[in-house]
Amino acid sequence: MSFTSLLIASEELAPLIAPPLVIAGVAALAFLMMGLVTFAYRDVANRHSGKGPARGGHDAGHDGGHH
Repeated sequence: MSFTSLLIASEELAPLIAPPLVIAGVAALAFLMMGLVTFAYRDVANRHSGKGPARGGHDAGHDGGHH
């Protein structure tokens, strides 16, 4: 195999399984579905009526100063 034929063979493009627009559409659809799932669970914590008392943020359970 000569250098020229080796160079031509290395420049061949690999075939895609679908056109680029189809691949982009599938990716966009996947992100849209994940966004819809996230949107559906946006207020789950507020739906539960049997919640415990509200606790503090970072300092919850500490008795005062820093260690």
